[in-house]
Formats: sequence, structure tokens, C-alpha cells
Amino acid sequence: MIPHYPDLKDASVFITGGGSGIGAGLTEAFLRQGAKVAFVQRSDATDFCSEMEHKTGHRPLFLACDITDPDALTAAIAQAAAAHGPVQVLVNNAANDQRHSLAEATPEFMDWALAINFKCYVTACRAVVPAMQEAGKGSIINITSISYMMGMAGYPIYTAANSALNGLTRSLAREFGPDRIRVNALAPGWVMTQKQLDMWVTPEGLAAHLARQCLPDTLSPEDIAGGVLFLASETSRAMTGQALVIDGGVVVTG
Repeated sequence: MIPHYPDLKDASVFITGGGSGIGAGLTEAFLRQGAKVAFVQRSDATDFCSEMEHKTGHRPLFLACDITDPDALTAAIAQAAAAHGPVQVLVNNAANDQRHSLAEATPEFMDWALAINFKCYVTACRAVVPAMQEAGKGSIINITSISYMMGMAGYPIYTAANSALNGLTRSLAREFGPDRIRVNALAPGWVMTQKQLDMWVTPEGLAAHLARQCLPDTLSPEDIAGGVLFLASETSRAMTGQALVIDGGVVVTG
């Protein structure tokens, strides 16, 4: 089911949160293209790397990192570039959709939520752009969510950050278009990752969400991977500043 893009072979790819959830599916998809993948997350991913090597024949580079620390994230991207060559594809994927009310959105909570859901995206973009400018091309993919489009209650700072990512995407696409650096967003719907299943999915909630979809099937990380590969590949070389929605048909665009 995963498409093949020959131009992604040997491409230097950097993914935040690439060892679990949607990110793990993205890491595997790029490895199956023959890309050189580096990813960061805080928890140990050694076993996941071994699993990927067994399944794909390629081992990703895991770098332990707290992405809310700008210096640590910048250093990890430099380490990935030293190992695999300058980053050609950046996938800003890591986020945290912790539920919260407005009353719980204290200044401290907002600082944390924006650090993990917005500021780290900016940090990663700043780190990869100079090498992409020198190369005269590059692809940046910001993973957002349909939550802000739906006006979802229950996590207002998260939805605000997701909305801000679309503004960031459009502005960077305009700023770096002359360098042939493409910047796009991809908004998944409710993907049935293990975290979602453990923390948020209930039979009633899932049934209500599926009733909103045009398609009757739940989404998996593999459903997101094809869109990310397309945006990373030169196949989409004329596409920038856009938000690609993969949600089973909950929201409509255009």
C-alpha cells in the first residue's frame, strides 16, 4: 500500500517523535524508500530501531532529545546531518494533545504546550533551512491536526498551536520559495495510535467520530505515511504553502 518514490532513496530525513505513534509509521515508510532516517524523542527507542532494521533492512539513527530544549534539538539536527548529510526532508511530527480546560491553561502550562506544539517546529525549521538554501531545494512538512478546523473543545492551547502552525507554514513557504524550499502542512484526523487507544478512545466517542467521517474506517499511521511521502518527494515539487488533510472525510477544504 505504501507508494515508491525513487528520488527519496538515500535522502537525509529528520523526523521529530519518529519512534512511536504516527512518527513510527513515518520512519518505517521512509526507510522502505531507502532514505537515511534520523529521529528524536525523549524515551529510548533502541528496540524500535532494531525492529525497523529487521523489517526494512535499514536502521534509523535515534537521537535522545527533549524537543522543547532549542539547543538540544538544534544539536540533534546537526548530529543527524553529520551522519547522513544535510537534512533534505524535515518532518515536524512530535506534539502533545494533553486535554485541558481554559481554567487549567496557566502561564506555566501555556509555556509548556506551546514549546512542544509550536516553538520546536520553528526551532527545527531554523536549523535545516540554511543547508536547504545552499542545496537549492528541500521539503518541510509540519504535522498539524483537524482539531482546530473542527473547533474542538477540551484542549484550547493545543488547537491554537495547530492553527498557528498553518500560519507558520504559509509564511515560510512564501519566504523560502525563491530557494525552492517547499513548506507544507499535513492535518491527520483521529489516528488510532496506541496512545489514543490507551488514553482517549471510548466506544461511544469513536462511534460519534466515525459518524462524522465520509469513510467508515478508522485511521492508522500507515494512512498518513503516503501523504507525507508525497509531500517529501519531488513528485509534489510544485506544491507549497498548502494543508493536506487526511481524515476520512470529516472536514472539507477548498
